[in-house]
Amino acid sequence: MANSWRISALADRHRALGSQLEDWNGMGTAWTYSTDLADHHEAIRTRAGLMDVSGLKKVHYVGPHAESLLDWATTRDIGKLYPGKSAYAAILNEEGKFVDDCIVYRTGPNAFMVVHGAGTGYERLVRSAQGRQVAVLFDDDLHDLSLQGPRAVEFLAEHVPGIRDLPYFHHVQTRLFGRPVMISRTGYTGERGYEIFCKAADAPLIWDTILQKGAGFGIVPCAFLALDWLRVESYLLFFPYDNSEMYPFADEKAGDTLWELGLDFTVSPGKTEFCGAREHFRLAGKERFRIYGVDVAASRPAAAGDTLWHNGEQVGVITCGMYSRLTGRSLAIARLNVAQAREGVALDVKGSLEAHASAAALPFDDPDKKKRTAVG
Repeated sequence: MANSWRISALADRHRALGSQLEDWNGMGTAWTYSTDLADHHEAIRTRAGLMDVSGLKKVHYVGPHAESLLDWATTRDIGKLYPGKSAYAAILNEEGKFVDDCIVYRTGPNAFMVVHGAGTGYERLVRSAQGRQVAVLFDDDLHDLSLQGPRAVEFLAEHVPGIRDLPYFHHVQTRLFGRPVMISRTGYTGERGYEIFCKAADAPLIWDTILQKGAGFGIVPCAFLALDWLRVESYLLFFPYDNSEMYPFADEKAGDTLWELGLDFTVSPGKTEFCGAREHFRLAGKERFRIYGVDVAASRPAAAGDTLWHNGEQVGVITCGMYSRLTGRSLAIARLNVAQAREGVALDVKGSLEAHASAAALPFDDPDKKKRTAVG
């Protein structure tokens, strides 16, 4: 935790569960507990799991220029958001390269909350806000408890009236166990789930009560690294771990396009003016690689950095792997040469293991997103 300057109100809970609170985004984060990550993965896929993801950067942008600031900085049409609606967006630099992703929540006519990951989007927005009528507040008191899995809605329905009616990528200001919260139907697991934003002072009570009252639903505390297992199956990228910042090009500086990452869907239809837009559109069809899935013929996971080969030539690198005891499959996300990024192409994995594999379309789990978008 040497680099951590942000403190989770749940630090003592995490230590009691066996975490060493490794740094992420400046906050000591429960990457692991003393319990098995396979149990956490299984809980979220079959019941529900509770995670502290407060290391995400929660930032409020308020004022008459907030909408125009976010509309220029992100790939989404921010004007289409209404209070209670959110959107997943990408942030590009002037060269049209990906530097961050985020979720933009509209909380009022001139008020937004943006939840950033580990990229540089927040810093870019702070610089762009200079001279505009917009206040920027980094809200580290706000904690984010993520309750994910098929039984999450059953549990919350007993405590939050109308929660079943909350659509995907919508949020509501309400109370949970008598404490003020904002509940968002979002998450990073591919399951139907909810993020519960609360004050730091209320986080321990909410955490403890969910685990106590949710025990009968099979709800258990889950460590941060369980997200790696889930994101591989559900095609959820994690900057910088899937990016050229981690796997540099031989003769170019770091920077991936949305076309290469498969995130071009984050550009709202018809939107042509945003930071990096001209280069983004110019780079269409000029992909140097593609993010693609790999199905490995092995009974254990491939490791990040394992190389991929085809007909004796290296054609890619694995960025994240997992093995599911639920499905008996060893799966991975990879940066793969465009020619080999096609369903069924034969590959060989070399590195932490030696195994045959095949290229496979992403996502592996629930490709039609029926679980996370379910109604009722």
